[in-house]
Amino acid sequence: MKIIDKYIIRKYLSTFFIMFGLFIPIGIMVDFAEKVDKFREKEIPIDLIFNYYVDFIWYFGNQLYPVFLFLAVIFFTSRLAENSEITAILSSGMSFQRLARPYFVSALIIVFFALVAGMFIVPNSNQNFNDFNSNYIKSENTRNTSRLFKQINDSEYIYVSSYDPSRKRGLNFTLEKFDENQLKYKISATTIRWDDSIFRLTNYVKRSINEDIELIDKQTRKDTVLDFNINDLAPLNYVAETLNFFELNDLIRYEKRAGSPLINSHLLVRHKRYTNPLSCFILTLIAISVSSFKKRGGTGTNLAIGVSLGFLLIFLDKILSVLVIKSNFSPAIASWGILLFFFIIAMFLLNKAIR
Repeated sequence: MKIIDKYIIRKYLSTFFIMFGLFIPIGIMVDFAEKVDKFREKEIPIDLIFNYYVDFIWYFGNQLYPVFLFLAVIFFTSRLAENSEITAILSSGMSFQRLARPYFVSALIIVFFALVAGMFIVPNSNQNFNDFNSNYIKSENTRNTSRLFKQINDSEYIYVSSYDPSRKRGLNFTLEKFDENQLKYKISATTIRWDDSIFRLTNYVKRSINEDIELIDKQTRKDTVLDFNINDLAPLNYVAETLNFFELNDLIRYEKRAGSPLINSHLLVRHKRYTNPLSCFILTLIAISVSSFKKRGGTGTNLAIGVSLGFLLIFLDKILSVLVIKSNFSPAIASWGILLFFFIIAMFLLNKAIR
C-alpha cells in the first residue's frame, strides 16, 4: 500500500467519524426538544432518558450512516481537489480507477462493521429504543389489533375480530382444523383469554364433523390448551427490527406460514440490512465522481449536490417503505431498486468524470 493510499484512507475514515459525531448531537437535540414535554409529563427518570439516547445513537446512526459517509467523502475530496492534490496525483500517471482504490478499501471497512452491527448489535438497541417510545411516548399504532387471522400450524387456522394485548384477551375467536381440504372441526367463542398457562374460552362451541355426522359441544366456559402463543395474535409492528440475523430469518419463516399481514414489513427489514451497507460503495463512487475536480463555487457546490442526492435517497427510501407496508409492493424492489437507481447515476457520473 502506497503512502497516497494510506493518506486517503486516513482522510476518509477520520472525516466520516467527524461528520458522524457532528450530526448525532444535532439529532439528539432535535429529538429531545420534541419529546421534553412528554418526559416531564410522564416523570421519566433521568437514567432511563440517558439509556434511551444511548440507544438513539445506534438507531439514528444505523438509519443515516450512508448519508454521513456520502457527505464526508464529498467534503474531504473537494478539499483535495481545491488544493490541486488530485490533479497532481492524476498528472503523475495514476489512473482515476487507481485513485478510487483506497476509497473503496475505506468503504469496505465501514461496510464490514455496518453489516456486523446491523445483524447483531443494532437490533438490541432498536428493541430498547422502540420499547421506550411505545411505553412512554406513543403507544398507538404499535400493533395491528383488529381482524387478525393466522395459520398456527399445518392444519389449524385462527381468527379474532379484535385483541387487547394488555388484558391478553381476544373477541369473537374462531379455530378451524382441516385434514387436507376437509374441515374436521371448528371451535368458536365469544372471548378467548390467556390465564395462567391455559386459554379460557367463554360461550364455547365446538362443531366436529365425522363423516356425515356433525357433533356439537357447547359450554359456558372452557379451559383448554391450544397450539399457539397468545402474544402471536398481534406481534409488535417493529418486532423485525429488534431481532438478530438468525432470529429474523426464523420469524420470517414462521410469519410466511402463518400468513401474517406484517410479512412484507419483515422482508423489507431483512433486505435493508444488506442494501444499506452496500449503498456505501455506490455513494462513495458518486462522491468521488462529483467532487474530484475543481468547480466554480468550490466545496460549497459539491456539498449542495451531495445534500440534494442525500435527501433524494432518504425521500425515495421513505416513499417505497410506505408502499411496501401499506400495499403489496415488493420489498425486494423497494430496497434493491433504490440501489440500482443510484448505481446508474454513479456510472453516468463516473464516465463523465473520466472524460
